[in-house]
Amino acid sequence: MDEIEVPQYFICPISLQIMKDPVTAITGISYDRESIEKWLKTAKDTTCPVTKQPLPRDSGLTSNHTLRRLIQAWCTHNGIDRIPTPKSALNKDQVRKLVRDLDSGHLRISTLKKMEALAMENERNRKSLEEAFVVRALVLFIITSYKGNKTTGLEEALRILSLVWSPSNENKALVDHHNQDLIGALMWVLQWENNDRHVAVKTSAMIVLKMVLELASKGLLESTLNLDFFKEMVKLLKENISQQATKSGLHVLLQACPMGGNRVKITEANAVFELIELELTKPEKSTTELIFNLLAQLCSCADGRLKFREHAGAIAMVTKRLLRVSPATNDRAVHILSSISKFSATYEVVLEMLSVGAVSKLCMVTQADCEKYLKDRAKEILRLHSNVWNNSPCIQVYLLTRYQG
Repeated sequence: MDEIEVPQYFICPISLQIMKDPVTAITGISYDRESIEKWLKTAKDTTCPVTKQPLPRDSGLTSNHTLRRLIQAWCTHNGIDRIPTPKSALNKDQVRKLVRDLDSGHLRISTLKKMEALAMENERNRKSLEEAFVVRALVLFIITSYKGNKTTGLEEALRILSLVWSPSNENKALVDHHNQDLIGALMWVLQWENNDRHVAVKTSAMIVLKMVLELASKGLLESTLNLDFFKEMVKLLKENISQQATKSGLHVLLQACPMGGNRVKITEANAVFELIELELTKPEKSTTELIFNLLAQLCSCADGRLKFREHAGAIAMVTKRLLRVSPATNDRAVHILSSISKFSATYEVVLEMLSVGAVSKLCMVTQADCEKYLKDRAKEILRLHSNVWNNSPCIQVYLLTRYQG
C-alpha cells in the first residue's frame, strides 16, 4: 500500500489515515468519525482542526456515505482490504437495559464485559454509553464494591470508566457529590498487593483518579487530599508499575501542587527524592516534562529546595537534561537552577554547580537558540555568583562572547 498514492480527500486531517467512517462537520470538512469525536470530547477549546472555526462539542456530524463508498470502491480497485461499512449507532434502549442489568447480581459480570467490548470498539459507542448515564452507574458500583470489600467486576468497571469518562458538567457534579467515597474507593484499589493481575486494574484506577481530580474543585483538592494520599502516590511512582500509571500519578500530583498546603504534604511524602530517582531511569520525553514541572513547583518552597539539595545527583541530573529534551524541560530546568541559586546557594552548592557542569550549561543557554526570557534568566543566575565562578573557563568564554551580535 505504501507504493499506491492515496487520494488526499480520503485522508482524515486528524489521524492522517484513510477514513473508515467519514463524517462531515458543520464547517464542511470531512473527518473520520472516531478521530473527530475524540477531538470534540478531549480538546480544551473545540475548533475545527482545519478551518479553526468554532465547533461546539455537541456539533452534529453527518455521515458522508458518498465519500465512504468512493473509498470502498478505490480499495477494491487497488487490491486493498475493503473498509467495512460502519455498524449502526447503539440503540438507546439497548444501552439502558445494560445499565439496568448492572443491578442484577447474576448478570453483572456479563453486562460489564459487554459494556467493555462496546466501549473499546469506537468513540461513538463510548458517547452512547456516557449519554445513558453509564458513568454514574459505574461510580456507584465502584463505591458499593469498596464499602462491601468486593473485588469482582472492578477491573472491568474501572476500564470502562476510563474509556467513557469526559469533562462534562454532569461528571463534575458527580465528583463534587461523591468525592470522598470515590477517591477512597480508588485509593483502596491502588493499595492492593502488586501482582500480574493487579497491574491492569491499578493502572485503570490511576487513570480514573487523574480524570476525577481534573474535575475537582480547588476546595476539594485542598481538603480531601491528606498526607497519606500523597504518600501512596509517591509509593506508586516508586513502584512504576506501568507507564500509564506513572504518568497519571504525575498528573495527579501536578493537579494538587498549586495549593501551598499540598506542596508541603507532597514534599513531606518524599516526592522530590523519588521524582529524581524516576528521572534517572531515563523515561520518555513526556514523562521527563512532567517530572521537571513538578520539581520546579516543589523547589518554589523551602522544604522542597532542601529535599532537592539532599539528593546527591539532583543538580547533575537537571544539568544533564538541560538543552537535551525539549523547550518545556529547558524552561523548568532553568527555573529549578534559578530557585536553588537564589534561595539555597550555600558555598558548597555553588561549587557543585560548577563541578557538575551547571555553570557551563547556563552559559550555553545564553548562546543557544532559546527564548529571550530563558537566556535572560540564565544570565541572571550567572551574575548571582560570578564572584565564585569568575575563574571558570566557561565563564571567561561567556564574558568574551556575550556582546557579540
